[in-house]
Amino acid sequence: MKINRNDPCWCGSEKKYKKCHLQFDEKLKELKLAGKKIPTRKMIKNEAQIEGIRKAAAINSGLLDYIEEHIHAGMATEEIDIMAKEYTEKYHATCADYQYMGFPKHICVSINDVVCHGIPSKDIILQEGDIVNVDATTMLDGYYADASRMFMIGNVSPEAKKLVEDTKKALEIGIASIVPYQSCVGDIGKAIETFAKANNYSVVHEFCGHGVGLAIHEDPYVFHFEPNERTVTLVPGMVFTIEPMLNLGKRDVFVDADDEWTVYTEDGSLSAQWEHTLLVTEDGVEIISK
Repeated sequence: MKINRNDPCWCGSEKKYKKCHLQFDEKLKELKLAGKKIPTRKMIKNEAQIEGIRKAAAINSGLLDYIEEHIHAGMATEEIDIMAKEYTEKYHATCADYQYMGFPKHICVSINDVVCHGIPSKDIILQEGDIVNVDATTMLDGYYADASRMFMIGNVSPEAKKLVEDTKKALEIGIASIVPYQSCVGDIGKAIETFAKANNYSVVHEFCGHGVGLAIHEDPYVFHFEPNERTVTLVPGMVFTIEPMLNLGKRDVFVDADDEWTVYTEDGSLSAQWEHTLLVTEDGVEIISK
């Protein structure tokens, strides 16, 4: 349906179209004529929504800071889950992972050869030399933010340390590939995969980044490898995660048949992951949650 210049903008901002997304839509028309794949309007957040996501992100990042201060060898991963619940509730927010599609805990804790979705347990004890991914998603007033960090417990092996550091570099390289109105989702994946291969890592294909903000998972699907398909152009107002998972061995993974959540490397090799929630702006990208 055609929107007139003085009509309310389609984004829900309550501003007039001419004062909000008119020029933006004109740019998208030019991109489409140039053969670019453009995002749907559902992928674009307005200013109020972005502010809500930022508030959720502040709690999410604060939670990961808090965990970083307290994580140590000898603690059960169940303790991290309790910390997540108590910290988040202190700020009147909720852990969005809890009961999402049946996930039984408030946060994911993945150790060594666990790629993602590790379930906290009183029986899983952090050991000296472990590398640990903690993945948190916070919901506040209907807005979501998602991030994960790696933690090295005590003295870790040189190859484990390098994997952790290089996986963070892969994330940063993916972020650096974003040029508003020019680059596309596939460029992020290509940049990450090129770096990973150059450093003899494999990239997990089964789990990728995603849109986030009004729900825990939204479009677009953000590849961490070069896809064999056209992908949407990255434009201001898009909010999504980049969360590469790199393995020291082969990229193949499997899901634990008993809990149906925990993902392991097929060959038992170490895996690492870092994740940020990002906002594409007019002149670049803003890291919202890290």
